[in-house]
Amino acid sequence: MLNLGAIDIGTNSMRMIIAKIENGIIVKSSKLLNTTRMGENVDQTGSLSNGAMDRNIDALKEFMQIARKEKIKELPIIATSAVRDAKNKDTFIKRVKEEVDVSVEVIDGQREAELGFMGVLRGLKKYDENILVIDIGGGSTEFIFGNEKGIKHLISINIGAVRMTEKFVTTDPVAKKEVENMENTIDEIIKETIDYLCKFKIDKVIGIGGTVTTIAAVSKKMKVYDKDKIHHTNLSHEKVKMILCEFLSLNLEDRKQIDGLQPKRADIIIAGTIILDRILKGLHMEHITISEYDNLEGLIFEQIALKL
Repeated sequence: MLNLGAIDIGTNSMRMIIAKIENGIIVKSSKLLNTTRMGENVDQTGSLSNGAMDRNIDALKEFMQIARKEKIKELPIIATSAVRDAKNKDTFIKRVKEEVDVSVEVIDGQREAELGFMGVLRGLKKYDENILVIDIGGGSTEFIFGNEKGIKHLISINIGAVRMTEKFVTTDPVAKKEVENMENTIDEIIKETIDYLCKFKIDKVIGIGGTVTTIAAVSKKMKVYDKDKIHHTNLSHEKVKMILCEFLSLNLEDRKQIDGLQPKRADIIIAGTIILDRILKGLHMEHITISEYDNLEGLIFEQIALKL
């Protein structure tokens, strides 16, 4: 049995997958997450803060120790929205090389979407459908439309749970006016994309990323996160709106007590849920299916393909 791994340095968190491979398929996997907030204030300053870089380097050191214990020799490490948007990203990459002795690949929105789509597709039971994958991240949201033959259309836009929270949220609980301003801005930013996508026959909408998996966990009142119970969850738009109303009715400390919601995500979950709500409303979609397979699995399948 082969052990493979991969690391994703995102805007809100750093994640690592450890996967056991047999006959070219994942037979068992686990994911580790550290909320490192790489994208903290990047939208305002254009740069990664020293604190954010320190947190991520510390998390990377911990993940590398785990990878060594698991005897994982090849470990692709990607960085997404926050790092690619930062004017001082080279400083971070250099520090990682000097302090951790590993290399980081800063990927663009297209490669991020391709990896996510690959992961989703390989996690599906049925391949012969036109699917729209929506990946709501901390700094950006990707829309990937395609089927088993490949990606047909790919769009990456700069709205994300961290980015929207920093831009609009100043009150606790979040004020109605701030919610309205966020909704109007999101609607304006996504309009062209939504209008374009509505021209196509979409058989299924699939959501990946921390926002949608968290909403699914909250819908199941999950005290301990179980990725197997989240994978392929069918979530109605009506349920998303109900959960958003619950989030909006509570202050930050009370949101941290909600079953299924990680306390470190409680401050950005409202923005993430509003993004999902506006997308589903624009697409006139009544349901979204949640996938636990995402760009980390995409990196694993990419490695498997190279070894076959």
